[in-house]
Formats: sequence, C-alpha cells, structure tokens
Amino acid sequence: MEVAIHASEAEACRDAARQIAALICRKPDAVLGLATGRSPLGVYAELIRMHRNDGLDFSRATTFNLDEYVGLRPSHPSSYNHFMWTNFFDHINVNPARVFLPSGTVEGRDVEGFCQRYEAEIARAGGIDMQILGIGSDGHIGFNEPGSSLASRTRIKTLTARTRQDNAPYFQTIEEVPYHVITMGVGTIMDARSVLLMAFGTSKAKAVGGCVEGAISAALPASILQMHPRAIILLDEDSADCLSRKDYYRWVLDHKPAWQHSSLGRSRSGEDGPSAIPAPERLRKAVDGSGTGNTD
Repeated sequence: MEVAIHASEAEACRDAARQIAALICRKPDAVLGLATGRSPLGVYAELIRMHRNDGLDFSRATTFNLDEYVGLRPSHPSSYNHFMWTNFFDHINVNPARVFLPSGTVEGRDVEGFCQRYEAEIARAGGIDMQILGIGSDGHIGFNEPGSSLASRTRIKTLTARTRQDNAPYFQTIEEVPYHVITMGVGTIMDARSVLLMAFGTSKAKAVGGCVEGAISAALPASILQMHPRAIILLDEDSADCLSRKDYYRWVLDHKPAWQHSSLGRSRSGEDGPSAIPAPERLRKAVDGSGTGNTD
C-alpha cells in the first residue's frame, strides 16, 4: 500500500488524474472502474481539462461504475448515472457503448441476474485496470457497508442509517434517499489490477486510519486494501490526521526511484499493459506535471 499525503485536495486530485492519464497513454483500451460522490469530482475536472487541452483520448477506454441507487431512473438528478454523464462523460470522447453502470431500475428476481451479468461484462472486458474509490465515514468502499463479506461480488445491499444521512445532501430530503443499492462487491474491487482511493477532510480521518493502519476486518471494509498488491491512498492533510506513521509515508514517497514514482502512474512490474505507448509531447507534460496548469 502506498500512501501519498498532499498539501491540498486539489493537489491530490491532480496526482490521481495524472495516474489515470498515464495508464490511458500506455494502454488506450484501458478499463477504468469509476466512483461517484464528492471525492472524485476534482479528478474528473482535471481529466476533462487534459482531454480538451492536452489531447487525452478516451475513445477506446471502457468504464464500469461502482454502484447505483435502486429505484432511481438514469435521468433522476440524484442517480449516479446522471452524476457521471453530467460531471464527466458528456465532456470527454468516451464511446457510450463502452460505458457500463449498474441499473437502478431492476427489481425483484431480476436483480440477481443483472448483478451476475455485470460481473460477466467486467470479465469480458478483461478485468478492471484501475479502480477509483472514495471511502465512507464508516469505512465502506463502494456501498459495501461494515459487515460486508470481504469476498463479495456485485449484489444488492441495504444502506445503513449513517450512510443515508451522509448522502442526504444529494437529495431534497433524507426521506428521498433510497434504502437499497446495487454495488460492486469487495471481491470485485480487489480483482482490479490497481486501486486509487481518495479521501479528503477531517470527517474521513478515522476511516482512513483504520483502512491504512488498523486490523483487517469486515467491520471496516476498506481495510482489506492492505492486502491489495497495488493500492494507492491519496489524502490531504486533514484526512491523514489519524495516521501514526505520516512522516514515514512522506519519506518513502520522496525517496522512490523516478521510474516508480506514483505521480507517473507506473507500476512496479508493468502489469498495466504491454510496451509503453508514446503520448504527444503536450500530454506527456500534463501527465508528468510539467505542463501548464499542473504545478503543485
């Protein structure tokens, strides 16, 4: 597990965006696992900027979203389908046929079959190359609430009262927040070849502490990421407040060899794809942080 503590949320989002862009440069047909909520908004904004200004090409990429509320149509302003098109997909050249999101309109016995088909689509695409995650204040990832099986697959879940309260600002009233969701499972997430988890603000500090330094337990699902061979945790100062080894994480990141440094998005063993695909010079500068608008 690599922990990168940044001076600000904006700096961490630029780091995440550069890692995603570097993956797409190396592997244009990369498969991305995407998240919703506040944490990835800055990442999507930076990726949109890189697409418009630097030529970042999403035309061959495939995307799978983590989750969706049950009972909300794609056009519902609080659905995650609506969130993704409004905040990301409508602003890049992604092929709609390569965009996959859980359905919020499946019901009853159709739910299990849909979840099985969603898993099959991920497998058919070759698996997820990079999964983007946030973390709930109770340590959930996706909508895998505390107590979720650490081997779980895509399925329907019931939200806790705490999660419904946390998500109430995205609805007019808390009564409108659905009780059920379809979510990728913890096992599905762990199958991704790399994971980028982002957390910002003091409200996430306790969950981050448990995720990075606590015991691995279904009581805090994000803690399983300690077992992932390529998990990167991107934080701001506030969300890192409960970590006891902050100085160590900073020292390790500062002393990585240049070829391994996380801001370049390079893996230790090159598992993100075959031989590197050269990017245009402007995009290369955007990826390595030396281009306009990427100074930290």
